[in-house]
Amino acid sequence: MHRGRRFEICDRISDAIVDTEPQARCGVETLVTTNQVVLAGETRGPASVTKDKLVDVARQAIRDIGYEQDNFHWQKADVLCVIHGQSSDIAQGVDAAGNKDEGAGDQGMMFGYACDETPDLMPAPIYYAHGILRALSEARHAGRTPLLGPDSKSQVTLQYEDGKPVCATKVVVSIQHDDGIDADQVREIVRPYVTGTLPAGWMCDEANFLVNPTGRFVIGGPDGDAGVTGRKIIVDTYGGAAPHGGGAFSGKDPTKVDRSAAYAARYLAKNVVGAGLAARCTIQVAYAIGVAKPLSFYVDTAAGDIDEAKLGRVLQELVDLSPRGIRTHLGLNKPIYTRTSSYGHFGRQPDPDSGFSWERLDLVDELRRAF
Repeated sequence: MHRGRRFEICDRISDAIVDTEPQARCGVETLVTTNQVVLAGETRGPASVTKDKLVDVARQAIRDIGYEQDNFHWQKADVLCVIHGQSSDIAQGVDAAGNKDEGAGDQGMMFGYACDETPDLMPAPIYYAHGILRALSEARHAGRTPLLGPDSKSQVTLQYEDGKPVCATKVVVSIQHDDGIDADQVREIVRPYVTGTLPAGWMCDEANFLVNPTGRFVIGGPDGDAGVTGRKIIVDTYGGAAPHGGGAFSGKDPTKVDRSAAYAARYLAKNVVGAGLAARCTIQVAYAIGVAKPLSFYVDTAAGDIDEAKLGRVLQELVDLSPRGIRTHLGLNKPIYTRTSSYGHFGRQPDPDSGFSWERLDLVDELRRAF
């Protein structure tokens, strides 16, 4: 599946605020509705990051997505900023002091997952759902689909044989459109972006190709449905193919293990699969607020011929899983988060500036040597 753009607006604004000052502490939530944006949460950073600056950041994020509609316009919407300073009680648990290392910014469990179903080692349904929406978005920004709007979502159902995907049985695309075209016209505009994304021969039959099943999607974005940061956490990760710890990513700086430890877990799981040690790998890690080292670390490969206890030890030797260790290893204190708000946080290509650094396969050789 892939979420609607109204939720991506919130995640994008929150992550653009994180990117405003990469060294700052940040836990920011965004709410959007008809011509209204509310920024809330807490930050700790330089005085130069004022409320007026954060309002400008929010407007620019909305503009970049393409909302210039009567009831949600980047320039005309009312943006209310009620962000305040970080709690000193939380700060004293996270900050390093004396012999105390930097602690986790919260408690909880995080999961990472990888499988060999796609080139990016992601579950195939969400991989193709993201691909369809990316193709449609690129076409809209390039001016090739002027009758389509920015709000869109997709869902792909696949048939598996012997544990491998072989074809699509259902494809759903809901996309905002101009009032002057009907459902059949929208369907034909969308069709080539679906068939061009799926592998040859995978397209479902006509009865199961559903485009705007309600028949009409003119009113879209926050005017049609309110959104908040972190609403679609399963879509951010693996589309339901793997467990999720429950914490959203967007709006959080990398001292928040909801984000950084989930990235680290994906990084380790992807390298396990990339090294050929397993066809799929799930990693669970747990933290307590203010404590640097993980409380637990668990690896599940569903492969009977590998010593999972040894694998767990090797992975923890290769990467320091303290919040500071993760941030340093993956280079997370950089303005790299706005780009994560669309098309999921995983299954992306690593960028030279540490963007999507958790998608690197640079542990593969060491893992192969260890096994």
